[in-house]
Amino acid sequence: MSETRSTGVHSQKTKDTTDTEGVAAVTDAADAGETRAEDGRELGAAGARMSTAPVDRAVPGSFGGVRAAGAAGWAAWTGREIIGWARWFWRQLTSMRVALILLFLLSLGAIPGSLIPQSGTDMAKVADFQRRHTALGPVYEKLGLFHVYSSVWFSAIYILLFVSLIGCIVPRTWQFVGQLRSRPPGAPKRLNRLPAHTTWRTGADPEQVRESALRILKERRFRAHAAGDAVAAEKGYLRETGNLIFHIALIVMLVAFAWGQLFRSEGNKLILEGGGFANTLTQYDDFKSGNLFDTETDLTPFSFDLKNFTGTYERTGPNKGTPRTYRADITYAVGADGKEKKTSVQVNEPLEIGDSKVYLVSHGYAPVITVRDGKGKVVFHEAVPLLPIDSNVTSTGAIKVMDGYRSPKGVKEQLGFQAFFVPSFAGFGKGQMLSQFPGLDYPVLALSAFHGSLGVNSGLPQSVYQLDKTKMKKFEDSKGGLFKKRLLPGETMKLPNGAGSVTFEEDIKEWAGFQVTQQPGSGWALAGALAAILGLAGSLFIQRRRVWVRATTGADGITVVEMAGLGRSESAKLPEELGDLAALLHDEAPSAPEAETASDAETGSDAEHDSAAAPAERSIPATPHAVPAAEGAEKQ
Repeated sequence: MSETRSTGVHSQKTKDTTDTEGVAAVTDAADAGETRAEDGRELGAAGARMSTAPVDRAVPGSFGGVRAAGAAGWAAWTGREIIGWARWFWRQLTSMRVALILLFLLSLGAIPGSLIPQSGTDMAKVADFQRRHTALGPVYEKLGLFHVYSSVWFSAIYILLFVSLIGCIVPRTWQFVGQLRSRPPGAPKRLNRLPAHTTWRTGADPEQVRESALRILKERRFRAHAAGDAVAAEKGYLRETGNLIFHIALIVMLVAFAWGQLFRSEGNKLILEGGGFANTLTQYDDFKSGNLFDTETDLTPFSFDLKNFTGTYERTGPNKGTPRTYRADITYAVGADGKEKKTSVQVNEPLEIGDSKVYLVSHGYAPVITVRDGKGKVVFHEAVPLLPIDSNVTSTGAIKVMDGYRSPKGVKEQLGFQAFFVPSFAGFGKGQMLSQFPGLDYPVLALSAFHGSLGVNSGLPQSVYQLDKTKMKKFEDSKGGLFKKRLLPGETMKLPNGAGSVTFEEDIKEWAGFQVTQQPGSGWALAGALAAILGLAGSLFIQRRRVWVRATTGADGITVVEMAGLGRSESAKLPEELGDLAALLHDEAPSAPEAETASDAETGSDAEHDSAAAPAERSIPATPHAVPAAEGAEKQ
């Protein structure tokens, strides 16, 4: 309200003294530079230490100067240059700009790790990629793109980012601790120069106004103290706390990720119903681990048996064939002499034993096959796991008879059968041999027969689901083609020329694929991710601001109250908050009534005419509920 009266007075003087406009303009222009310089010094003290963010300084590394003659001069100059450049490099590495660049490079480096097969995950896919891309394969190998996360360039980016974050956080933390221990700076000389400010006149004593302001600011959770004729307050320290939490959380995530990669292990095991598993290296179908994982001492000692597998599927509707239940009922024991316990493992509900987790990851069927030679002797009787190739569990695999078989001529041979299994066949003459449903509604097994050498004695590893036909000969049918047949459960296929028979037994077992993992640091990584989100939210939505309240006695003996606020950046909430604080203080120190001046009485009707022409210039007594609005805020 006093600002309105000041404007009115200034406008009246301008109308009465139009001949002095030129002199006033010249005087204002002459004082403008000095005023701006003084304001800059005042706001510099008031706005100092609003942030602990490191300041990037473009300082050259070389100190320059003249090198003294002789070996001592050369050594001194060289040492000075080395120290100078080392400091320059450290300043650049610990700057926020370089940290963001390194974080961006780290995210770019993870892209080929997601798109290109990795040797640590699936060596077979890597070998297949190199076989199909003879030109790109060697290039990718030299660049380390088949093992991105353990490559030299990815590790260099990772370590540099780690050092950059630490070098940025440590000094920033000490600066922030110093700010927490210090008091908010004193009020500038000219509060009306700040972005948000307000003022009014009151009949309360200055000391009473300052005490009320101090109490109100502390009730609104400001750090406040009296400084001379003013009260200085500050709020929003959680903004910088959020910044520090975000950066520390990034370091926690990096450490957890590195720890997990170095000490992790992951193995897969296919188990038939009725079969078991012990957590030793030789029991795994495939196993991979981190560089610092010790397979002799770090594997958690436990074992379990698969008693039964239950799988149910949606029968009707648009989701027909979708699994509804995948449950493996097992009994497990911890340690060599542990007591057996019963439990169930389901998808996304692993069994946790110590640091290890046992996940249920796959499922399939294992037809029971019996193979006899020409004399009727059983040379093979096993459940053969077959590998699913679609969502309806259409499966393929190989049956390998490696020992005990002799041909009708008495020659030792090995038998191989390419197997193709569907749990729900559409019916003979009703299309291709593809499963129509994942359940065992109409199981059919198709076999193609071979004899000769399977190549298992060559010392080279081979897949249990594939048949190496390099040294195998096909059994021929009556037309000279490959001998093959489709079998229903309980049916038998007679091999040509009395070579034996193959029976598809009615008992069809199921198998479950388990993945046993040890991933240390995953809990820390999750905690770091959550902390990073919270810290980032705090740094984005919390505003750091300062408020000053000055109460002084004017020339006419009336107390003048000035309030102003300053934030780190332009914010629409700062004037609004300052207006709320001013309203609370105004309730305890209301505006004083404005007395009519002698000059107004002398002017008579001219003053009334001017007042009618410019109603904003009239002196309106303040009511107890009048609230001075901060500049830039909406008047309530």
